[in-house]
Amino acid sequence: MKTAWVKALLIALFGFAAPFACAAEPEINVTLLGTGDPTPRMDRFGPSSLVQTLDATVLFDAGRGVMQRLYGLGVSTSEIDAIFLTHLHSDHIVGLADLLMTGWVINRRDTPLTIIGPEGTEAMITALRDAFAFDIAIRTSEAKLDRQGVMVKVVEIEPDFVWRRGETRVSAFAVDHQPVEPAFGYRVDHTDLSVVLSGDTRPSTMLVERSRGVDLLIHEVADAPPEFRKANPDLPRLAHHTSAQEAGLIFAAATPKLAVYSHIVLAGGLAADRLIPMTRTSYDGPLVLGEDLMNFVITAKGVEITGEKRE
Repeated sequence: MKTAWVKALLIALFGFAAPFACAAEPEINVTLLGTGDPTPRMDRFGPSSLVQTLDATVLFDAGRGVMQRLYGLGVSTSEIDAIFLTHLHSDHIVGLADLLMTGWVINRRDTPLTIIGPEGTEAMITALRDAFAFDIAIRTSEAKLDRQGVMVKVVEIEPDFVWRRGETRVSAFAVDHQPVEPAFGYRVDHTDLSVVLSGDTRPSTMLVERSRGVDLLIHEVADAPPEFRKANPDLPRLAHHTSAQEAGLIFAAATPKLAVYSHIVLAGGLAADRLIPMTRTSYDGPLVLGEDLMNFVITAKGVEITGEKRE
C-alpha cells in the first residue's frame, strides 16, 4: 500500500511507528489475490483477498495459488498478522499448506501464523502439520529453521467475534451457505473507512445489515443462463450461492460506494462478462467484475481502482 513505506521507514529510523501513525492518511488497501472457483484456471486463482491498513495486514481465505500471488506482490508471510477463513470448503483453504510450509522456508518466518476461522479449523490445521511432519523435522534439524515459524495459533470463532489491531477492526458475522455451517462474512473497519467480504453465501439479510453504506462490498456470485438454471434448480454450485440478480438486490439495499464481484462461479457456459448486464436488472449503482490482482485503495476521498474501470 502507498503508506507502507512510511511505516517501514519510521521503524527503521526510530524502532517504532505508532506515535507517528496519525501523520499518515487513513487508508484501506484491498487486493483480490484470487477471484475464481474450484476450477484450476490460470486466469482466476482460488478465492483469497489481501487487506492492508497502516496497522494490519490480513488475509481472507487461502485458495489455490495464494502463495504465488503474495510472492508476486512482494508480501512476505511474516507480514501477515492474521488469516481469516470464511468456511472450510477446500477451494477456500487449499492454499494454506503452501502458506504455512513455503512461507516458513522462503520467508524464514520465525513466529507462528494466526489463523481465525469456524469450528473445525483447529483439527484441520493439526492434521495439516502432521502431514508435513517429515519435512518439518528435516528443515528444523538440517536447515536450522526456527520451529516457531511453522507453528499456528488457531482461534475458532462464533458470529460477532471481533479482532483489533490499532485503528483496524475485523468483525465476523454469520451468512447462509447451507448446508455448510458455520460460514462467515467479515467486515473490516479502519477509522471511518470500511470493507465487507461476503464469503460464500445465499442472499443474506445479515450481510445487508453489516454492509449498509460500506465503502467497498466484495461479494460472491454464481450464475448460469436462465434455461440452464431452470433445468438444474438444485445444482449446489448455484443453489448454495447468490445469483447476479439476487446480488443486485443486495447491493441496492446495502448501497455500498462500490460493489465488486469476486469468487465468480459460472455454469452452463455462461461468460463472466454477462454478469454485469444480469445484475443491472436489479441494481444500477457502481459495480466492478473482479479480476485477479485487481487493487482498491479506500480513502476519505473514495475508492480508487487499479486494473479495471467501474461499470
